[in-house]
Amino acid sequence: MPPLPADLRALLDAVRRVGRPRLVGGGVRDWLLGLESKDFDIEVAGVDFDQLHHVLGPFGATDVVGRSFGVIKVRSHGGAEYDFSLPRRESKTGAGHRGFAVTPDAALSDADAAARRDFTVNAIACDPFTGELIDPHGGQADLKARVLRHTSAAFAEDPLRVLRAFQLAARFDFTLAPATAALCRSMADAYAELPVERVWGEWDKWAVKSVRPSRGLAVLEETGWLRHFPELAALRGTPQEPEWHPEGDVFTHTQLCLDALVALAGWQAAPPATRRGLMLAVLAHDFGKPGTTVQAEKRGKLRWVSPGHEAAGGPLAETFLRRIGAPPDTHPPIVALVVNHLAHHHGQAEFTDTAVRRLARRLAPATIEELALVMLADDGGRPPLTSPETWTRIAQLQAKAQALALEHTAPRPLVMGRHLVALGHPPGPAFKPVLDEAFEAQLDGAFADEAGGVAWLRHRLGQD
Repeated sequence: MPPLPADLRALLDAVRRVGRPRLVGGGVRDWLLGLESKDFDIEVAGVDFDQLHHVLGPFGATDVVGRSFGVIKVRSHGGAEYDFSLPRRESKTGAGHRGFAVTPDAALSDADAAARRDFTVNAIACDPFTGELIDPHGGQADLKARVLRHTSAAFAEDPLRVLRAFQLAARFDFTLAPATAALCRSMADAYAELPVERVWGEWDKWAVKSVRPSRGLAVLEETGWLRHFPELAALRGTPQEPEWHPEGDVFTHTQLCLDALVALAGWQAAPPATRRGLMLAVLAHDFGKPGTTVQAEKRGKLRWVSPGHEAAGGPLAETFLRRIGAPPDTHPPIVALVVNHLAHHHGQAEFTDTAVRRLARRLAPATIEELALVMLADDGGRPPLTSPETWTRIAQLQAKAQALALEHTAPRPLVMGRHLVALGHPPGPAFKPVLDEAFEAQLDGAFADEAGGVAWLRHRLGQD
């Protein structure tokens, strides 16, 4: 039985005096997978809504978020939140994720209550007092086989469940049962019913929590849902030069790059917002290849090449992010990483101070340290090839950025309008070109501190 917090145990003791509580959902699944259970959902049969609300009241603030759904949120005196709900029946009444009539039913059996859940691995309940597992749909066997299988034919009533399969497969390294894949294919046209914010919710989980992100892309492909993301679908069948990319086409390369990314310690240690941006940047890093890939002579041989695909990928990444509902503030750093992901191949023999300053400036609000992780993931997506020369090049970039204190930030202008005012110049339109010129000089290394910037400005204005 999963270890339960003391405040939850007290709640459960009170609830069992009036009903039959069960631990349900992802918390049980995670515990059976050997993962820490962070979310505890409790379904209580044999009690009506008002009785349940009355029993929970003394333990903390209650929020009746969905009386018609039979759901009560409890914030315990210790600050933790728990969801208590009644078993319920659902019937399809209209299109989309919200087109359901929900009827709480306190007399519903464990098996009938579990049948409304999406996958068998999420339909396992646990008696919190005896530890007995209630598994009427074979979820434990599917957990051991790491298979996502729909619990009942009612799965087809909610198209969001296909995207849940996409992110769950990636988060837990699951495959999709063939019958479930076929059912998802039959639901492909229902994608248009989904609100974009719900689409983003599933992509967000995929981007932040994946342990094998390629599994998610495989689910999109085998269900036919890849066509709803054309920037991604175009990668399948786009050729690459076998000498440099023995793994196959650009779609396969992207899958391998994503799996390489989540294996990097830097990604694993990053906060969720950084992991999200890096994952989506690696996903989109070769979006420009389908439109730029041609055969051309290179090194005395006709080869597949994709000149300019980094720059071409920027607008496509932007379009994709809008398509999946990514918040606008996530777009600039992701696009910057896509456009600059080959900076280590197109520079000089050595990274100069000026080159690194300008790269950090182009990347902002992304950083050189984040770009290094994208580059390492890109290089890791070409098995069995490895490139120690590329790793050395990336390490040199990181070392130079650290020496300039630019690994996590971009250069900021040292010469400001106040310096012009202090030299006797009234504010006006003429300020901008002078300040822009000063910043360019700073990036070129003409000065490195405020005093040097003022001296440069005096010389520029003829006020030495």
